[in-house]
Amino acid sequence: MSANVSINSVEVKTRVKKRSQYADVWRRLKKSRTAMFGIVLILAFIAMAIFADVIADYDNDAIKLNVLERLEGPSAKHWFGTDEYGRDIFARIVFGTRISLFVGIISVGIALSIGGTLGAVAGYYGGKLDNIIMRCLDVLLAIPTILLAITIVASLGASILNLMIAVGISNIPGFARVVRAAVLSVKDQEFIEAAKAIGAKDHVIILKHVIPNSLAPIIVYGTLKVATAIMATAALSFIGLGVQPPTPEWGSMLAGGRAYMRDQMYLVMFPGLAIVLTVLSLNLIGDGLRDALDPKLK
Repeated sequence: MSANVSINSVEVKTRVKKRSQYADVWRRLKKSRTAMFGIVLILAFIAMAIFADVIADYDNDAIKLNVLERLEGPSAKHWFGTDEYGRDIFARIVFGTRISLFVGIISVGIALSIGGTLGAVAGYYGGKLDNIIMRCLDVLLAIPTILLAITIVASLGASILNLMIAVGISNIPGFARVVRAAVLSVKDQEFIEAAKAIGAKDHVIILKHVIPNSLAPIIVYGTLKVATAIMATAALSFIGLGVQPPTPEWGSMLAGGRAYMRDQMYLVMFPGLAIVLTVLSLNLIGDGLRDALDPKLK
């Protein structure tokens, strides 16, 4: 009976400690005005993506051709003007937000799941296994990220699924290195040795003890990589290897408007601003999280 009580008390103390740590991180994050600006900005884009069907009409405004209203400037009817096919630019940016955020988050999830697993295994076991895994990843790391993504998409074909796979695979080496470094910093600490002493299996130690105590750099890196993935998505769509027309996407909108940018600059200005603001917000959040999660700044 007393053993159960002691175990329960330890669990309660652990939960309280975790809550206090999260509250402390949030308190430090709120002190950063730039980070809070980034959070507000990205929440606005997320809300735009979620309620895109309420904000604009996909069939009639975003993809339907209307030659009679082509290349109209910003007005009360078309806030951001119309493109070369008469489609409403504001509606296309709204629905493009959904595509960009979805591809960015899913591709980073792919990179984190595969690269994180490889990095955790390499860092925890070390030795020859570490050397083999990291040397194989160095081969991928030697290829520029965007060039590797272009090669994969060109091989698999242009589609949203292949785009996510390509961007995800190109980011695997970076996540593997970050996770490996984080695991190496905690795997020799006392609580890991205690878990080994009571007979805990390796996968349990990695999942329940090593990874949770290595999350700070992984969260910061993942936030920044979502911004990188959004830019890579726009770049691939710009050259015709990403999201295919008539699906609205910011990079393809830039590609379509570049022929008219001298006289109708709004065609590239608004999609470009959408990319800049989204990437800026994620970078501001990443910088704020880096400072908030740094124990030296407590």
